[in-house]
Amino acid sequence: MTAITTHRSKGRPRTFDRDRALHRALEVFWKRGYEPATMGELCSAMGINPPSLYAAFGNKASLFMEAVEHYETTYWAAPWRLLDEEPDLRKAMERFLLDAAAVLSSLEAPCGCMVVLATANVSPESEDVHEAMKGLREISRANFLRRLERARQAGDLPDGTEVQALASAFNTLLQGLSIQARDGASRAELERVARASLAMLPGA
Repeated sequence: MTAITTHRSKGRPRTFDRDRALHRALEVFWKRGYEPATMGELCSAMGINPPSLYAAFGNKASLFMEAVEHYETTYWAAPWRLLDEEPDLRKAMERFLLDAAAVLSSLEAPCGCMVVLATANVSPESEDVHEAMKGLREISRANFLRRLERARQAGDLPDGTEVQALASAFNTLLQGLSIQARDGASRAELERVARASLAMLPGA
């Protein structure tokens, strides 16, 4: 789950499918990037006119942030929850990384992680969007750190394990998988990298 603030209008048509519209906007942002995507392209993909888009979502930045929230909730909430719930660290990490490979290579989801890829280059005018995405990337590192620290306290990792560095390493790996997926790597290729990364866990 994310902490992004979104714009929701009470005046949208009853037939308006917000999730479907967000998914279509997501595809435009993924293919074009945040800044190159135009309001015309977004309106066309979402099947609404500019006044309706502004009424429902506010400005382009608000639409993008809500689309990313939709992406995170739809595709990543379950993998992160399962990482936290599985008591065995190695099973938890393997399952999460394999789930990540599935999400990143899915034909139903934008190829590669939106949080990593869509705002690679932004102008100073879009700095608020960049900072929001940076915050989400930090949340994923914090999720890894929380799970690894819990494992260290439970004795699943040696006391001297540098969990901060290990969390950053797995977060960097997740971002790297996103880029590989964007470059066309198959799910099987991503899974091989995911399994190989488990060797970073002490005692693996």
